Amino acid sequence: MLITPLQLVDEPLHFDETIAPGALDYTPDIRQTTPLPVKGQADLIVEHHVADAHGRGVQDINDIRLRAHYSGGFEILCARCLEPVQVPLAGDFDLIFRPSAAETESGEHAITPDETEIGYYQDSGLLLEDVVREQVLLSLPSRTLCTADCKGLCPRCGQNLNQAKCSCDAAPADVRWNALAGLAEKLEQKHESGFAAPGRPAARPSKGNSNA
Repeated sequence: MLITPLQLVDEPLHFDETIAPGALDYTPDIRQTTPLPVKGQADLIVEHHVADAHGRGVQDINDIRLRAHYSGGFEILCARCLEPVQVPLAGDFDLIFRPSAAETESGEHAITPDETEIGYYQDSGLLLEDVVREQVLLSLPSRTLCTADCKGLCPRCGQNLNQAKCSCDAAPADVRWNALAGLAEKLEQKHESGFAAPGRPAARPSKGNSNA
């Protein structure tokens, strides 16, 4: 659904749309499983900005305020075993969008805290589906587990350890994996040594005895 300032000149635009599963691409590990109803309204907010630094002229900027509620079902892959997890989601948003051309015409200027919460729309208008997609991605958890004690996948054979055990622990270790043994710990130690406490320089590794 495309929303343009022209539609909002006389009165707010009330909408009640339903986004079908598969209509939006989220990320490879997120899938919409149910219809996603989106109900709300769009309003036109006209800002009067001074056209130049000398205070001459006034520029009208047509902002779009978008308020809506959405709800639906999603499927996210477990972060450990990669099995799908059903996640119900519902949320509300109240956002302001400014025409992208307004920033280009006004040139460089300091961004106020309020402006960090402003989005932008193209000359053609604001696409409701794009806004909903972004809000869904912001609302879903960044990491999901099927259960708190999920055992994950065997790093050798890929067996889901929640469903069955594998024989990898009893099998001789593949020497080709030796180079990766302890890599996570080494990286963590390196990361910690690279940061010092506030006000203190990072510790440098001691040099070995050259006579050894």
